[in-house]
Amino acid sequence: QVQLVESGGGLVQAGGSLRLSCIVSGSIFSINAMGWYRQAPGKQRELVARITSGGSRNYAESVKGRFTISRDNAKNMVYLQMSSLKPEDTAVYYCTAAGVRTDVIDPRRDYWGQGTQVTVSS
Repeated sequence: QVQLVESGGGLVQAGGSLRLSCIVSGSIFSINAMGWYRQAPGKQRELVARITSGGSRNYAESVKGRFTISRDNAKNMVYLQMSSLKPEDTAVYYCTAAGVRTDVIDPRRDYWGQGTQVTVSS
């Protein structure tokens, strides 16, 4: 059974930093892309950052230059280093793992974590 568990959220002042972590547990054969989405109250869920198995990254325009995504393929973990945080970064942050296979013959599936709250005070 594949599960994603996020950690590292919390309350921080504007200008501060936080590092989110997410581990994909279970019997994992391969994972294509991993990423972070966020959803603020009253808004749609949006992509924050994404990283492929080969290390290619893309970011939302609003976080470019402030956030950095990385992954540890050996540990099936993905990280989001967030710096220069702004109140508008306040949201629930969700980890995703796309194209997950638990076996070489398994179909690829996508999974989501439960989310971790990030609150940035002004």
